[in-house]
Amino acid sequence: MMRGLSPRDLGLVCATGALLLDQLTKLVMLYGFGFIDMLPGDHVPVLPFFDLVMVWNPGVSYGLFAAHSFWGRAFLIILALAAIGGLGWWLWNTTRQAFAIGLGLVIGGAIGNNLIDRLIYGKVADFFHFYAFGYDWYVFNVADCAITFGVAAILYDALLRPEAAGTKEPQKADKPGVDS
Repeated sequence: MMRGLSPRDLGLVCATGALLLDQLTKLVMLYGFGFIDMLPGDHVPVLPFFDLVMVWNPGVSYGLFAAHSFWGRAFLIILALAAIGGLGWWLWNTTRQAFAIGLGLVIGGAIGNNLIDRLIYGKVADFFHFYAFGYDWYVFNVADCAITFGVAAILYDALLRPEAAGTKEPQKADKPGVDS
């Protein structure tokens, strides 16, 4: 555990960091500030396997459940608020560091993508496009990365946490005084 930070505080730091980085990259990509100013459909080659591409996503991950109407967007916002609330409650009560980091990253990404972007723009701004070896990834943003790494941290905690190994019931042969 980081010195002085409880798992809850560490999760809150991760949520705040993910949210700020997501919103900062979107501000730079959308409004330029002298660096770059992208309009929908703009395409900027960066590396042989990476481009910046401006895409508006009206749905959730991978463009699923596209919401073009007011009620569709309202439903996605309400769903995001419920998920953020549930994950926040879980974070508030956790005592495990990796789990708190994962929850914090998911919360920060959800606030950035599914709440702020939908409230301001009605859809989510995506920019990063990787492709290599015949594989063409979907276009994503920092919040998508935070959510992905957050889920990986939660799975890591669930599968490999030390206390999980201590909960296993011993086999018959492992119990003292029992013959096999």
